[in-house]
Amino acid sequence: MALRTYTCLKLHLKRKTTQYNKNILQIKHISCERNDVIQLYHSENGVYGYKPKQPQKHLEVSKEDLETRVKNSNFYRLVMAYRQFAHKQANINPISLSKQITLPELQPEQFGLNLNDNVIFKGILEIKQNEGTVLEALKFLNTVYCSHIGVEFNYLETEEEREWFSNVTEMCLMESLDNKTRIAIATEMLKSQTFDNFLAAKFVSFKRYSGEGAESMMAFFHEFFKLSVNSGLTDIVLCMPHRGRLNFLTGMLNFPLEKLFHKLKGFSEFPDDAKTTGDVASHLVSSINLEIDQKNLHVTMLRNPSHLEAVNPVSMGKTRGIMQIVKDGAYSDDHSAWWSDKVLNLQIHGDAAYMGQGIDQECLALSGVPHFEIGGTIHLIINNQLGFTTPPSRGRSSRYCTDLAKMIAAPVIHVNGDEPEMVIRATRIAFKYQRKFRKDIFIDINCFRRWGHNELDDPTFTNPRIYKIIQNRPSIPDRYVEKLIESNILKKTEKENIVKEYNKRLSEALKQVENYIPEAIHLSGSWTGMKQAEHSITQWDTGIDIDLLRFIGERSVHVETNWNIHPQLLKNHVQSRLRKLISREQLDWATAEALAIGSLLYQGYNVRISGQDIGRGTFSHRHAMFVDQNTENIYIPLNCIVDKQIGKLELANSILSEEAVLGYEYGMSITVPTTLTIWEAQFGDFFNGAQIIIDTFITSGETKWLLSSGLTMLLPHGYDGAGPEHSSCKIERFLQLTNSKENEVDGEDVNIQIVNPTTPAQYFHLLRRQMVRNFRKPLIIISPKILLRHANATSSLADMKPGTSFKPVIGNDNIDTSKINKVILTSGKHYYALEDYRKTIGESNVVIIRLECLCPFPVQELLEEIQKYNNAKLFIWSQEEPRNMGAWNFVKPRFENLCGRQLKYCGRPTMAASADGESKIHKCEAEEVIKKPFLIKTF
Repeated sequence: MALRTYTCLKLHLKRKTTQYNKNILQIKHISCERNDVIQLYHSENGVYGYKPKQPQKHLEVSKEDLETRVKNSNFYRLVMAYRQFAHKQANINPISLSKQITLPELQPEQFGLNLNDNVIFKGILEIKQNEGTVLEALKFLNTVYCSHIGVEFNYLETEEEREWFSNVTEMCLMESLDNKTRIAIATEMLKSQTFDNFLAAKFVSFKRYSGEGAESMMAFFHEFFKLSVNSGLTDIVLCMPHRGRLNFLTGMLNFPLEKLFHKLKGFSEFPDDAKTTGDVASHLVSSINLEIDQKNLHVTMLRNPSHLEAVNPVSMGKTRGIMQIVKDGAYSDDHSAWWSDKVLNLQIHGDAAYMGQGIDQECLALSGVPHFEIGGTIHLIINNQLGFTTPPSRGRSSRYCTDLAKMIAAPVIHVNGDEPEMVIRATRIAFKYQRKFRKDIFIDINCFRRWGHNELDDPTFTNPRIYKIIQNRPSIPDRYVEKLIESNILKKTEKENIVKEYNKRLSEALKQVENYIPEAIHLSGSWTGMKQAEHSITQWDTGIDIDLLRFIGERSVHVETNWNIHPQLLKNHVQSRLRKLISREQLDWATAEALAIGSLLYQGYNVRISGQDIGRGTFSHRHAMFVDQNTENIYIPLNCIVDKQIGKLELANSILSEEAVLGYEYGMSITVPTTLTIWEAQFGDFFNGAQIIIDTFITSGETKWLLSSGLTMLLPHGYDGAGPEHSSCKIERFLQLTNSKENEVDGEDVNIQIVNPTTPAQYFHLLRRQMVRNFRKPLIIISPKILLRHANATSSLADMKPGTSFKPVIGNDNIDTSKINKVILTSGKHYYALEDYRKTIGESNVVIIRLECLCPFPVQELLEEIQKYNNAKLFIWSQEEPRNMGAWNFVKPRFENLCGRQLKYCGRPTMAASADGESKIHKCEAEEVIKKPFLIKTF
């Protein structure tokens, strides 16, 4: 068979070394020996080769035509290089110490092009003319991609997104702004600057974390709110660190100036009768209805601690919570997807914190996960180019502070903070992308801090060169306003009037401080009708009719006829539960949980459980969802208790994260009081990955900010020989975080509830109590592992009937109280080991009392119980945990101060680790802690 001879394009490959190690191909010469049609094939990174098309009859291509085609192909490669690399050459740093670089990747000669070559623009560039010279194209490309904006988007996962992003970027960056917008952003920046100058004069020693050097953020907010309201959004949930926060609050969120100055004078932002400690001024918030273009937009700024970035997952959870209230979008039966066109999450970050805090990676990992996705967040980074005193070269390992965004292929727009008009254009691009694709996007405003970390700091100690530049330049508002004055867009007298009027307003507000009375604004909106807890202790009837409980229990394991359930699950879970429901006895932990949740759903409440592997349960006990063995479809029986069921169960199997997920659930819990929000740790020990959320939000949020939360944490706990990290949920740590007093009787107004229940019925009542009360409190449940299937840790339906409730203390009614000379107090799973041993040795002179509730400390119930044993001389506290852990140090002073008896310790000695890792040592210790309380005869 004769070989066909094809024309050969002589491609001389010249290897270029770049940061990305790409091959850039240069076409040096074209030789045409015949008129076959040649097809070049290439990617966005360059030409890879050539191949002939199938010869077509009567088709001839001239040498000139081939050269034109290759030239246009090379021009396309040049355009793609700009879209990929030009951000490195863009002028985005207003205080740069280095010269702007010239990238070899963007030189036309690298692509075999001359400046005067004619090329086709149509279909490649978003430019009005169809064709032109390479020089004309370069002017356009440099204006779009190399001026005061740099874009990173070439890694977007779909061609549709990449095409869309380049088209919209080129259109938006070539649009001109109207003068009305220019004057509006100039006004906002002047107000921000005037505000900072006023505080500097009136509150000299106050660390205000000013917006000076980052005033162009006001341009972002102005445009963002206009775009939001005109796109049909009704709710914005935003979180923000302290940089420029007060400027934004007072300037755009209508935070009362009188309230701010009242706070700065040392008074509380809350009413005098509020049970709160308050927080620093840089954590103030606003929840406000803004009227923009004759439309309403509700903006909620979240409370946050000083732990930078910790509030981000909380804002995501609150956003999803509002979405579930709005219910304007379609959602799946299991609530895994819940879209809303009316609610948007906005997160403001600092540059150093965003790269430095691991919670940001966790949040991005959550952003697209079922049950956690919220349809994309817009991120604004106020890039100070300094973390306290640390420059970027020492504050991160990557080029940009936004490089974390690439883990989810989120586009980034870098913009020079000296150019507020470019900030407006960047905002438009970002907003359009989020609305179009419902994905995260970042805007990185490169700016600076005028005064260092705070106004009392001297940054020249550590950053003299950069602050020499900053100190010798005019402010961003002054620079911009001067341009408008030169262009006759704004008059000098108009600028002076803006400053004068705002100064007047600030001065008048300062005069009103003494007469200002803060209003109570908590427990409004979806929280209307709820209260703050009173100091008294109330017994809440959480029982349910037995017949209804049986019905709910049966529905909790209902299997559809065509459902392919796992045979072992059918036998050991479904059929076993049905047998127990018929007998009404020996109900296990999982059944009690299903009955509690099912009864709440039946009453119209929603329940959300999140955590790692919670659908099945870490210990394969829950099985609240059935997975079809053939299709892997998911069926949640409790969502089908009755037709047209209102209450829904959401099972949110989470990523392998504690901090972000717990923060997310806290955000849900402060938003929707009609939803029981539960977070379950895979093992109780693992909560410490979320310690920041626990310390700064869950245990102190109501005290600092009057934010109520009914979040329930399930922390599997128990010394079963599993080692140091699978034994203890650090009970002592939670007890140390309570506001319970050693010498006063606690009430329901303690900051958190900490319980260690020993029966399924107790657990049932605890879950129900979380919702039936007219207030909300975080609940920490020291939940079991081996008790999930323990033969004695069972309950009957009668334990859950009407009139029953949670018992803070459980004694022993089947005993001769006159014979008791020793009382052992314990809590949780340890009770069963002690009781089994007591029965084994036939000890009838000892009684074991269970403290089911640790906080609030059940003084009255304890007194009633111990008064039964008048002959008892010895009271012992027995625990599995080491002496420096567990509940000992919490129980001892309260028992002795409030119950008037001395208490002796029995348990493991003080240890550094939570538990031993050696099985033989564990076994010996376990036997000793059980026997020792019975061997002690005297105090």
